[in-house]
Amino acid sequence: MAQPSGQPLPWQLNFQDAASPVMEGLHDMHNLLLYVITGIAVVVFLLLAYIFCKFHHKRHPTPIAFTHNTTLEVLWTIIPIIILIIIGIPSVRLLHKMEAPINAEMTIKAVGHQWYWSYEYPDAKNEGQHFEFDSYMIEEKDLKPGQLRLLDVDNPMVVPIDTTIRVLITAADVLHSFAVPSLGIKRDAVPGRVNETWFSIKKPGTYYGQCSELCGAKHGFMPIAVKAVSKEDYQEWLKSKTMPETKPKELINHQENSKKGHVITRHKENA
Repeated sequence: MAQPSGQPLPWQLNFQDAASPVMEGLHDMHNLLLYVITGIAVVVFLLLAYIFCKFHHKRHPTPIAFTHNTTLEVLWTIIPIIILIIIGIPSVRLLHKMEAPINAEMTIKAVGHQWYWSYEYPDAKNEGQHFEFDSYMIEEKDLKPGQLRLLDVDNPMVVPIDTTIRVLITAADVLHSFAVPSLGIKRDAVPGRVNETWFSIKKPGTYYGQCSELCGAKHGFMPIAVKAVSKEDYQEWLKSKTMPETKPKELINHQENSKKGHVITRHKENA
């Protein structure tokens, strides 16, 4: 049975499954560093074991006295340089990929509050205003079967798959942090300042995160849920959210006459 992605699992030891190019790069970097540090540890252990056996006091009652070894000094200078180059090149490439400006296909603004998130879609207009909504954690007593405690929300951030998405991150009150592990995202939300990150999701699903900056009494109760859907489903969702509500005819007449200085109540005629 396939493990669910985008959420933590019981007794999980490794990272969550990568759902974005950045997180795939972080996985690769982590694995490279694991191989390097394991190799260094093995070599150091073998050298220590060799020294303990070769130069034991029973074998060498009189210690050998020397102060320099040119070959050894060159090796312990060159080898660390090679290791740093092996680590540094992919590391700089990954940092550039994470931080470099991108040609985003859409933009979403995430604003941290005590203790919930709000999301603005500047590219979608609703009667001339930015389309936005608040996202609150679902209380434990209101959870439905299959929903996750402390992670599911009433209004997730909905995004299309295979789309480069710029996320502008700020806060309205105190410091917060927008973090979604499976997307490789973690950016501080600072009042009065806008930070930026990006992601692109390959497959539909819901990807969870949490505020990662201590922000008050309910810091642990402002989760993040990013719901990735197909581009067609996203357009349908967006249309349902941004379509202006049709006002009843009697309400329109009431508002128009209110502007003229008097109110006339019109009752709906029976058909």
